[in-house]
Amino acid sequence: MDSLHLTGKTAVVTGASRGIGHAAAWYLSRLGADVVLTARTQQAADAAAAETVPGAVGFAAHATDADAAGQCIDFTLERFGRLDILVNNAATNAAYGPLVDQHYDGFRKTIDLNLWAPILWSSLAARAWMSAHGGTIVNTASLGGLTTEPNLGIYNVSKAALIHFTKQCAVELAPSVRVNAVAPGVVRTKLSEVLWRDREHAVADSLPLGRIGEPEDIGQAIAFLASDAAAWITGQVLVIDGGAIL
Repeated sequence: MDSLHLTGKTAVVTGASRGIGHAAAWYLSRLGADVVLTARTQQAADAAAAETVPGAVGFAAHATDADAAGQCIDFTLERFGRLDILVNNAATNAAYGPLVDQHYDGFRKTIDLNLWAPILWSSLAARAWMSAHGGTIVNTASLGGLTTEPNLGIYNVSKAALIHFTKQCAVELAPSVRVNAVAPGVVRTKLSEVLWRDREHAVADSLPLGRIGEPEDIGQAIAFLASDAAAWITGQVLVIDGGAIL
């Protein structure tokens, strides 16, 4: 397992102010990577970076803002001289409820952040560094992209599309860039709070492993996929759900 380290590499993690994004940034940094954490505000980005390791840097960039995304990629290359890892983690669920009750605004916001943003950041990273020098991209998808469930139809559609984008991008950017995804189940994050708040014990009892997930469960898996320990893995979706899919 000597290849399970990231010393000398640089990572950008979108939506890293809390939850899975912050956990991913923390584990990437623990493995030796220089990390740029993005959030919607500079204050949130700086606070998240301060909680990671010395040398981690925060950068204000809404994931769907093309100008801010480009500036973040440019900043990363200027600051660290390279961009080896991109974690597309920023996400939203702005369209909760039955599909027949949804409106375009909620749909557009969900698709823009959950699907277009990863496409945008991946294209910028590939053009600026990865296609010529190599790299790895990890997308935060969801178990919902592989299943169905009430009230999360548009969110799950966006994550199913992200899973397909992962596979498509893995083919298009090969062999210099590896592209994979994680598909978390119910994790203790603010985004998924509606799924476990007030009924955590019932959800945990329904899972073979007897508990809901923690951001660290997903962050460690992202760090593994970003490392050379996963050097022959691309276009794959790693389900991390405590056995829920069973």
